[in-house]
Amino acid sequence: MLKVYNQLAGSSVERIAGLSDGVFAIAVTLIVLEIRLPEHLVVRDDWDLLAALARLGPQFLMYVMSFMTAGIFWVGQQTQLNQLQRADRDLTWLHIGFLACVAVVPFSTELLARFITLRAALVIYWLNIVVLGAWMLAAWRYAGRAGLLKPGVSDAVRRAVQRRVMVAQGLYALGAALCVVSTYWSIGFIAAVQLNYAVAPRLGVLRRL
Repeated sequence: MLKVYNQLAGSSVERIAGLSDGVFAIAVTLIVLEIRLPEHLVVRDDWDLLAALARLGPQFLMYVMSFMTAGIFWVGQQTQLNQLQRADRDLTWLHIGFLACVAVVPFSTELLARFITLRAALVIYWLNIVVLGAWMLAAWRYAGRAGLLKPGVSDAVRRAVQRRVMVAQGLYALGAALCVVSTYWSIGFIAAVQLNYAVAPRLGVLRRL
């Protein structure tokens, strides 16, 4: 009975995709909601308002970075799901674990926005990205081993998807290591990596990444 149940449970790729869309939508919404309007008591004129908005710069920066992070991982997960002919219980739980880490993105984003000069905050933000990549890679490898991929998915495609995740994680690790010099160096490098993954396919730059 248990074997039969395991074959039936979590077999819908569409349900995984639907849950993913909902979790990502909530996560990116929570990120922007963490940007608080300036207190009315400290704003007496236009210059006070502009100065208060300037102080929100780190939060706006982290919003843009984290929105790109969420978008990159959403596209990555959807790309994997599109290569599946079906799912199973274990694969479903791998994707649920991935989405649990997506739900942490608003927390790690706000933490770094508030303590943007502290290395510990930068490392925690980076670790969030590391765990997201690890869950995604684990789900892809499992799908291949379990025979869940569509018949037309070639070995070259399998390697390309895996390589993309691993190269991205290596670049993120390099960016995080730059916090030894300055957290701003790390943030700048990570933002550049994100821009590459978001824009490069259209520009024809670094396609192999």
